[in-house]
Amino acid sequence: MVEQNSAPTLSKSQQRQALEAILFAAGYPVPYTKLAEALDMPPSKVKKFALEWQEEYNEAPERGIMLLCFEDTCQLCSKEQYKDQIRIAMGIRSSGKLSASCMEVLAIVAYNQPVTKAFIETVRGVDCSYAVSSLLDKSLIEAKGRLDAPGKPILYGTTADFLRCFGIDSLSALPNRAEFQGGLSGKAMQYIEEQKGEGENEAEA
Repeated sequence: MVEQNSAPTLSKSQQRQALEAILFAAGYPVPYTKLAEALDMPPSKVKKFALEWQEEYNEAPERGIMLLCFEDTCQLCSKEQYKDQIRIAMGIRSSGKLSASCMEVLAIVAYNQPVTKAFIETVRGVDCSYAVSSLLDKSLIEAKGRLDAPGKPILYGTTADFLRCFGIDSLSALPNRAEFQGGLSGKAMQYIEEQKGEGENEAEA
C-alpha cells in the first residue's frame, strides 16, 4: 500500500502562511494546481485566494518582497526599489539591463503583439535580427505561431518571464506608452501610436 502525502486542515491565516512559505521555498512560479494539492482546495479557489491577498501583501511597507499572480501560477519576487542592495549583497556586478535597441523592440512587441519581425523592422526602420534573437535567448519574447501570409513569417509575443521581470501580472498592467518615450525613438513611438493593434490585425488577416 502506497502512503499518500497529506497535510492537516489549515485556518485562513495558516493558509496564507503556507502559501508564502511554499512560494518562498520554490523561488519560481508555482502552478495553482500544485498549490491546490498542498492547501487542500480547488485550483480556482487558490487563485482567488492569492489574488485577494495580493494587494494587501504588496502594500505592506515592511515587506521587501511582493506577490505576483499570473494566469496559471503565482510567485514571490523582490521589490524593484531594492535591486541595488540585492546586487551588492549577492555580488552581482552587471545590472543586466537591456540595450536601447532591445528595449525598443521589446516595447514594440509588448504593445502590438503578436507581430512579425518585418513589422518590428518597419517600425524601427533598421534590421532587428540581433535584438529579436537576444530577446528570444532571454525568454522575454517567444514565437506565438505564424502569420497566414506568403512565407508564413513567425509571430512574436511576450512571455511569462517578461511579466515577472517587469513585476506585472498581465499585459493590461503595462504602463502608459508615454512612459516609454525615453527609451524609444520618436519615429518608433509615433508609429506605435498610429498602428495600435496592428499586430492583432495582422494575425486576423
